[in-house]
Amino acid sequence: MSETTSLFAESAIDAPRPIKVVVIGAGFSGIIAGIRFLQRVPNVQLVIYEALAGVGGTWFANKYPGLACDIPAHCYQLTFHEKTDWSSFYARGSEIRAYLESVVDKYNLWPFIQLEHRLSGAIYSEATGKWNLTIQRPNKDSESKFEEFQDSADVLFTGMGSLSRWKWPDIKGLHSFGGKVMHSAQWETGEGDLSGPWEDTVKSWKDKKVGIIGVGSSAIQLVPALQPKVKELCQYVRGKTWISSLFLGDEAEKLGMGKMESNCNEMAFPGNQRTKRSTDEFTDKDKALFKDPAYYKEFRRDLESTLNSIHVVTMKGHPVQEGSRAMFKADMLQRLRTRPEIAEHLIPDFPVGCRRLTPGPGYLESLCQDNVKFITTEIKQILPNGIETLDGKVEELDVIVCATGYDTSYQLPFPIIGRGGVQLSDKYTPHARTYLSIAVDGFPNWFQSMGSGSLLILIERSVEYAVQATLKLQREHLKSMEVKPEAVDDWDEFIEHYFKKTVFSETCRSWYKAGKSEGRVVALWPGSCLHAVRALEHPRWEDYTYEPLDGHKNRFFWAGNGTTVAEETPGADRAWYLSEVDFPPVPLH
Repeated sequence: MSETTSLFAESAIDAPRPIKVVVIGAGFSGIIAGIRFLQRVPNVQLVIYEALAGVGGTWFANKYPGLACDIPAHCYQLTFHEKTDWSSFYARGSEIRAYLESVVDKYNLWPFIQLEHRLSGAIYSEATGKWNLTIQRPNKDSESKFEEFQDSADVLFTGMGSLSRWKWPDIKGLHSFGGKVMHSAQWETGEGDLSGPWEDTVKSWKDKKVGIIGVGSSAIQLVPALQPKVKELCQYVRGKTWISSLFLGDEAEKLGMGKMESNCNEMAFPGNQRTKRSTDEFTDKDKALFKDPAYYKEFRRDLESTLNSIHVVTMKGHPVQEGSRAMFKADMLQRLRTRPEIAEHLIPDFPVGCRRLTPGPGYLESLCQDNVKFITTEIKQILPNGIETLDGKVEELDVIVCATGYDTSYQLPFPIIGRGGVQLSDKYTPHARTYLSIAVDGFPNWFQSMGSGSLLILIERSVEYAVQATLKLQREHLKSMEVKPEAVDDWDEFIEHYFKKTVFSETCRSWYKAGKSEGRVVALWPGSCLHAVRALEHPRWEDYTYEPLDGHKNRFFWAGNGTTVAEETPGADRAWYLSEVDFPPVPLH
């Protein structure tokens, strides 16, 4: 120990050292992180870098017609920022984007957000215990399109999401098409009357013949949005998928959403009966009820409780799984009764939930319309004038929309390099090996958002975990904390064991398995949403290794100079603990 190095910190025990946190992404994860780090971490310097030109993440990037969330709107919002005037049971994309902007406004996050700033590299410095970041931004004062600058962080929190990097399908001749080729995730690209918002271009599509490739959630939303607005629509479908009807449960019954159906399989969902209707839009009467705080609180709580009760549908052979399958099949057959050949191809032979279940309001009904062709023959190639299938048939098209999903390999387009030069991409090959989905061995002081699942509470709790870790680094004057490799190994073993008993391990092509039909489940928490909430509630600090700051050796360095901030501050409250008394309940005798 050098003569200039003190055995103990010279500050009060509760005097927080300065700490810098950099958040990557300004979607739900980044916004929640910004709010909670500023709220809970004293003496913090915060920066949020967002690659896009606005906040919202996937809800800013995606603007295709029909865009909506497949989680009920009242559950797809923050626990601490409620919205009572959603227009429909499943919130539209523009509403979610506006909601997120309202959160940023309320909590005054704009000064901390740098838009159009993209992370292009991150390297951990073992010498300083900091992350050295390379940030790319538009260059407005030079002929060069972009410029780069360096930043650093004591703690790096990434909330980039698994559905943020879309990809073109691997189809011969795709970009030789003479008309307009679009991707659902890049709707506002190109030129002419196809480049603006949907509301401004809808009239120009009335004479268009449009082809949609894919049958994922984006395609299922695009079809009913485009079908009434175009001359002809051809959907190219390779796989199968379950389309759930709008079973809104007892909460819908309270709103008088249609009549109760008594012939539904009672085992399909918890509760005795379900409500079914053809539209998910709220009426003025519905919205008026939501203005009553007591009613709204009960409605939301009951709805989330219902969602948290259907995890059993994911378990192989469970009566709820079998009941759901029978019910959804009967419903799809009924809704496709005028086009039974579509039902024969579309209804899966794999269990409900093997790939993400989509409500798809209006989708099956649109497939039955006269101006829709449902094409199941594999695509051979794309020609300058349309799409040719393997049977030699050619559909001449004006527009091709690729609703073909995202890159879910977790291989980022830039390097993140941890201790000893280890690459994050190597840790994510052949699949992501993490600790509780939020940390990786070899990457100190780095946490990522756990963005999968049905409720945003998972993202909230992963942020809370990162905040607690940051407070530990700050409070105990630690240079670094890093999850142990053996903890990652044990978690990986738990994941392997868990998913074998679920429908996710069945044969079906899903982004849960990185777009593969079989293999490792990489995009889901191994358990229910409530299970994840409990798992993150009390961090196991013993699963980490630590380095002290400034080379100090005594584990009680953080105890400081033997005083508190209150004692060193004139006029401070030196009996603050009397305001934090936890009064135990008195037993009734």
